[in-house]
Amino acid sequence: MDVGTLVARSMRRYRDRIAVEGPEGSMTYGEIGSRIFQLARALKNLGLAEGDRVLDLQSNQNTYIETDLGISSAGLCRVALNYRLHPTDWVRITKDCGAKTLILDAKFWDDAAPVRELVDTVIVIKGDHPGTHNYENFLSKQSTEPLLLAINPDALVSLNYSSGTTGNPKGAIRTHRNRLASLGNIVTDIFGRTLNENDCWVHAGPVTHTSGLFVLPYFTFGAKQIVQAKFEPEALVEAIQHRGANATALVPTMVARLLAMEDMSREKMANLKMLGYAGAPMPADQIRQCYDRITPHMVQYYGLVEAIPPVTVLSARDHERGLLEDPEILTSAGNPCTTVEIRIVDENGNDVPQGEIGEVITRGDHVMRGYYGAAGSDPTVTKAVRDGWLHTGDLGRLDADNRLFLVDRKGDMIISGGYNIYPREIEEVIAEVDDVLEVAVMGVHDQEWGQRVVAMVTLKPSASSAGDVLVNKVLDHCKSRMATYKKPKEVLIVDSFPLNSTGKIAKKVLKQQLEARNPK
Repeated sequence: MDVGTLVARSMRRYRDRIAVEGPEGSMTYGEIGSRIFQLARALKNLGLAEGDRVLDLQSNQNTYIETDLGISSAGLCRVALNYRLHPTDWVRITKDCGAKTLILDAKFWDDAAPVRELVDTVIVIKGDHPGTHNYENFLSKQSTEPLLLAINPDALVSLNYSSGTTGNPKGAIRTHRNRLASLGNIVTDIFGRTLNENDCWVHAGPVTHTSGLFVLPYFTFGAKQIVQAKFEPEALVEAIQHRGANATALVPTMVARLLAMEDMSREKMANLKMLGYAGAPMPADQIRQCYDRITPHMVQYYGLVEAIPPVTVLSARDHERGLLEDPEILTSAGNPCTTVEIRIVDENGNDVPQGEIGEVITRGDHVMRGYYGAAGSDPTVTKAVRDGWLHTGDLGRLDADNRLFLVDRKGDMIISGGYNIYPREIEEVIAEVDDVLEVAVMGVHDQEWGQRVVAMVTLKPSASSAGDVLVNKVLDHCKSRMATYKKPKEVLIVDSFPLNSTGKIAKKVLKQQLEARNPK
């Protein structure tokens, strides 16, 4: 089975249903399916061979669905360039993957100049430029009939590059088998049922990130997708109240913006049947606020660029149990998905006793084939997959119910005075302070202790305390909840946090700022 076969099936079976609503209007399955296969044929006619890489640079719009499914249906490898990355990152990715074809939204024409110089063919969406193909003209000359190819399930479907928070972006090789594994785990473990025409997903955040996982599942089962140009809390609420949207996925920073709306209420969000969140931990206090003011139907899922999500799922029922019976459940990433294996191992690859902290490793059809390009030939990187097991670099533990509790990234762990300190544990405690909106904890160099713990916080708009009063409140709360060696040595109040291309707090940037202020 491959992506193109699923697309052709839905195009025929659900021909007259609305498939996509977006900034450019709505399209039925018959209409968008025709365009998907026109694109696939046009790309093949360029002389591209199976596995050739096609760069795709655009923001949220209808054509994103077409290029996502069209490139895959042609047996080609899609490399989505996140528009939030810097052009220098685009260049690095282009050189690393060796792509010779670029599909480009005209709004990025100038910024993408250095990328355009590296490719042979440029296809421009909503624009005409000499020496390029206009996207609509490129499609218009092709047959609308499905292009049915015998694609190997282990053939490349995409190269997904990391956000670069721990160095240069690395391209994870994803296959058709990987993507179909994700589809199955989404349906089985996130929704617990097959989707249908009454389901409507809203892409409120960048489709290049977590929301894009749901493109193929919704298309496969004839459900509708609403594509919003960018994340705007008011637009998301409007889609849920008046346009039939009943499911979405957000990162915690987006949830915080919804909670910051004074008139937010469960009544407004009554049509919402599933609010997924991923990408970063959500503090237990924020989960409680979300449950009380937005929806009880929350689902958390965990995954990586190297292991296509979901890997584990914390279900809506788990959230309710956590809120009503056992608060510790809320700090969990949930149970492994149906087709996923997880172990916790020590530095020698041996299983640690239940409840002890070690590295999370995982095996299954969701795990990448390996790294591409420079990372694929770097022995310090390629050892990430050993004997079929992906060594994630995440630290965690498993409880008696086989729930995964993520502690931190290996690289984020703070070692102070010989003690291992996990930032997430401290962040969970500080997030309980009423006036704190967001928090980031990290270790910075200290001559005496090796590293010292520093906490940075932003304030809620309704905050009743600030300055030294809030700092003391945070420190007092930490003192009452944790060992002395874990407490922050310093608490800094900032106006906002820098975010990386996936909407997570860019701790690498924050740490560089702190280290520059206090050099070694």
